[in-house]
Formats: sequence, C-alpha cells, structure tokens
Amino acid sequence: MNFRTLDLNLLRVFDEVMAEQNLTRAAERLAMTQPAVSNALGRLRRALGDDLLVRTAAGMRPTPRAEALWPQVRAALSQLRGAIDPRAFDPGRDESAFRLAMADASALTLMPPLVELLESAGALAQLRLHPLTTRDPRPMLERGELDFAIGYFPVAIAELTAAGEAASIRHRRLWDGEYVCAMRRGHPLADAPLTLDAFCAAHHLLVSFSGRAHGFVDQALAAMGRKRRIVLTVNQFFTAGQVVARSNLLTVLPLDFLPATGMERELVVKPLPLTLETVHVEVCWHRRHEGEAPQRWMLQQIELAAQRRGRPMGAPGPAPAPTPAPAADAAPKRRRR
Repeated sequence: MNFRTLDLNLLRVFDEVMAEQNLTRAAERLAMTQPAVSNALGRLRRALGDDLLVRTAAGMRPTPRAEALWPQVRAALSQLRGAIDPRAFDPGRDESAFRLAMADASALTLMPPLVELLESAGALAQLRLHPLTTRDPRPMLERGELDFAIGYFPVAIAELTAAGEAASIRHRRLWDGEYVCAMRRGHPLADAPLTLDAFCAAHHLLVSFSGRAHGFVDQALAAMGRKRRIVLTVNQFFTAGQVVARSNLLTVLPLDFLPATGMERELVVKPLPLTLETVHVEVCWHRRHEGEAPQRWMLQQIELAAQRRGRPMGAPGPAPAPTPAPAADAAPKRRRR
C-alpha cells in the first residue's frame, strides 16, 4: 500500500462500519448510499490487501487486521475532528452514541435514573446496551467494542490498580453492593438460620456471564475446602430469581437487585454463611477516549445515576461532580454522530 495515494475518506467509512457492524446503519450515519459505502470499503480492502470485514448472518465480522487497525484510526480521526471543530460539546445539540455493557441486575437499577437524567437534559444521546458476558471487560474495551463496562470485576480491577497510570483501561467505583442467598418462600431452609453445611448440601442455581459452572462463591468455598452442587447455570439474575421462586434451588443475588424485580414477596433472603469480599461495582473505559467531551459527559451522567439508584422518579439527587480534567495523553475529542 502506498499511503501517499490513499484516500483518507475511506478511513471515515471504515470507522463507521466498524462501529456499526452493519452497512445500512453506517451508510445512514455517513449520509451515503449503501452501494457507495460498499464501494468505499472495497477500495480500502484492495489498498490494504485485507478483507477487513466479512459478511456473516449476524452482520459484518472484522478480521484481526481490522481489529488491530481500528483503535488507531479512531484515535487519529478523533484528534483531527478536535483540531478542526474545537467547539464545546452540547448534549442537547450534538448527537452521540454510547455502547454500554452490564448485567441485568445493574441495568435494572442504573438505567431508569440514567434515562431520566438524559431526558431531563434534553440530550440527543443514544444508548446501546450490550449483554455482559465476562468478569473481565478489558479485551472488549481494548478492541473498541464498548465505551463503558459496568459491573463487578474483582480480578481485572486488582490488576488495573496494580498497573496504575500505565494501564490503558481506567475505572471508577460507582457503588458497593452485597450478595445474599435467595430461595422461595416455603423452602425447607427458609425458616431456619442458613448454615454452611446446609448451604453446601443444597442444590444451586449459578448466574454465570461466561457460562462456566464456577463462580466467585465457589472460589471462596474452595478456599475453605468446601464445595456446592450446581444444578443449573444461567446468564441473568432476573432469570435466576424467577427459577428459584418456583423450585427448591438456591441462588446468590445482589441484595439491591431484588426490590426492582418485584419478586420480594416470593423470595426469602438470607445472609451467606461464608465471608465474601465487598462487591465493588465499577465503571471501566479506555483511556484513548478520556479527553473526549461526550465521553466525559456520559461518565458524569453514569456516576450521577448511580447515586440516584432507588430514588423515586423525579426525586432530586446530589449535584453532579465537576468533570475531571483530561489526561495529558488522552485523545482530545469524541466524534459526533
């Protein structure tokens, strides 16, 4: 490839198609026809000697070369936009899209106040909620698949904390939670204190984002030389509550998740008979977007929504904290859509 003869407009097309993973939506964002987007993508493929994106039944799948190239292209385009259009970001005037990943328990408590904040501000922001399928969101953030990941990521956060400023992924604590044991009313264990022996002897339902039948509760039990029998594994807390309410299975759920489910009357909640580390719910993002005004604004809204969890709709909350200054090496601005 000869860079001097490369049409740089092709990189704008590449950026949009990578972000949307769909030619039709990318064409709408670029105000182009779909054939024109396909043609531009074909020219870039020939210039780079790589397929870049392969059509599948689920949409456009990027090749390894595309995944490696995209973060650099996006950062370069962001810097160029910031230099050409340095105006301040106005959420009520500037369209923006954000991709967030979180478990259903976090979404159920965080999304209502977050949407209320956006509506109150008249914001043109578009949120796309992705399912959380891992306890380590760093690869997805590194690949640019997400703008924010929200959840309990104990191992990842410990490693990021140890890496300090050298880490490419940033994080901030939103709230501290607690896990409890839940069972149906009338369960044989419902009317007595829950002992460790009874807990281990019971049949369990595990909520596992990855599908693995082993979680942090099992790690804590293993450290004590104990184990439990897991009969069913699901990937949603809400599903777990529904199943447990109609069976003799036990499950472990976030305590503050239960009021939002409407299942409080169907379930009995008991303290776990083992000690777990405090559950810290964190928001994570990539440092390449730290200095971008839309990203900083959305982070502020997420933090404010976290403070308003559980409040009645329309109830006043604390004033938002000042937006932190961008890091010296951060990209200057996020693209507007």
